[in-house]
Parts: sequence; C-alpha cells; structure tokens
Amino acid sequence: MDNNKFINILKDKSLKITPQRILVLKAIYISKNHPTAESIIKYVKKFNSSISTGTIYKVLETLVKYGVIRKVETYNNIMRYEFPDKNHHHIYYSDRNILVDYHDVKLDLILSNYFKKKKIPDLKIENIKVHIIGRKNK
Repeated sequence: MDNNKFINILKDKSLKITPQRILVLKAIYISKNHPTAESIIKYVKKFNSSISTGTIYKVLETLVKYGVIRKVETYNNIMRYEFPDKNHHHIYYSDRNILVDYHDVKLDLILSNYFKKKKIPDLKIENIKVHIIGRKNK
C-alpha cells in the first residue's frame, strides 16, 4: 500500500496527516502478524529515529480512538494492532507467539443466532469475537 492510501484513510476519519501517522500505519500494514507496539516502534525508528516512543504510543491511541486501527489483546495480555476489516476471529499460536485472522461465516451465524435466542437483558450486542488459543500440531 502506498502513502496515498494511508493519507486517504486519515482523511476519511478527518485526522491530520502527519509523517508519524503514515509510518505507524505502514508498520501495521506490512506486518502480517498483528504487530505489537514494540515492533511498530522498531519499524518507525528505522525510518525516522527522531520520533519519540511516546509520540508513537500517542499515534496508536489516536488511531484506535478514531477507528482507523483496532487493538487485539492476546492471552498473555500483549496488545497487538490490526486494521479493522471484515468481521473475523483470531487464532493465537502460543508456542510461536503468532496471531492470525480466522474467517468463518458459519461460526458467525451460529454465534449470532445463539445470542439472539439468549436475549441477555440490557445488552445490545455490537460484535462477537472468538479468540482461539492453541499450539501447532506436531
């Protein structure tokens, strides 16, 4: 994805376009493994060592706040980041510290129907996410 796509993403959310925001978005985009803040910081500093760690954390929080990116917590309480695309779940491979997207329309339908029938009082369900934790089969 070129910088123009990142610029358009920021424009769509009425956010100021800054080199820091573009670098953070690029770091998340090129990572195929839901990057941690630390790996994003490492990527950004490789291209601009003068950006402070605090600035990168502020950029991440702003992008989450405006829905540009989403936080995903792993079972060991490590925050990772992703672009909010189609509804999906996650599989976390604990032995390899890898988080991957898991798309399953049938599972989505089962969960949606289940919770419609449950009619939990005072709850309007906005989204349902399954977070599967496991190890690679040997």
